[in-house]
Amino acid sequence: MINLQKAEFVRSAAKREDFPRDGMPQVVFSGRSNVGKSSVINRLLNRKNFARVGNSPGKTTHINYFKIDGRLYLVDLPGYGYAKVSKAEKERWGRLIQSWFDDPSLMTLGVMIVDARHKPTADDCTMGTWFKQAGRPYAVVANKLDKLKKSEIEPNLQRIRETLELEDTVKVIPFSAEKGEGRQALLALISDQVGESVQ
Repeated sequence: MINLQKAEFVRSAAKREDFPRDGMPQVVFSGRSNVGKSSVINRLLNRKNFARVGNSPGKTTHINYFKIDGRLYLVDLPGYGYAKVSKAEKERWGRLIQSWFDDPSLMTLGVMIVDARHKPTADDCTMGTWFKQAGRPYAVVANKLDKLKKSEIEPNLQRIRETLELEDTVKVIPFSAEKGEGRQALLALISDQVGESVQ
């Protein structure tokens, strides 16, 4: 069993040479700058401020690696779609993320986080295409579920699925970083892909 309580930050990768290639499973998280990616990671680990929650979106400009129990990496990609970043900086992030996806041996599982309240943006669709092209298993986490009325949940999840043109095999997990809903479903998926229980 992989113990989520044993989590440590290991490195920020600014270029492809910095990516760990030690054969350990890598679960990668992506999402728009203000979608609550750090909060989802914190909720998964049941730690308050483990992945830094930035007051200003766009804080993560490198690819951050967290090692879990010495046996698994959580990989935090830079948030995308944040307006106040220079074009050059956006392009640098794009190249960095692209270089990560260019090596399909790195990714064990992709977790793409979107806002459950809104239709996915053009940037989300681009990210979705990267995940599809990588040819590795991935899932979509629809965060901020607690902000929706019960009656809005199903139609919104359907809209996310249609907008991102997801195949039936790709799970859309309703999630609330705030309340913890969806945590078990995401843990079960990670456990499946890494081949052992993650608790």
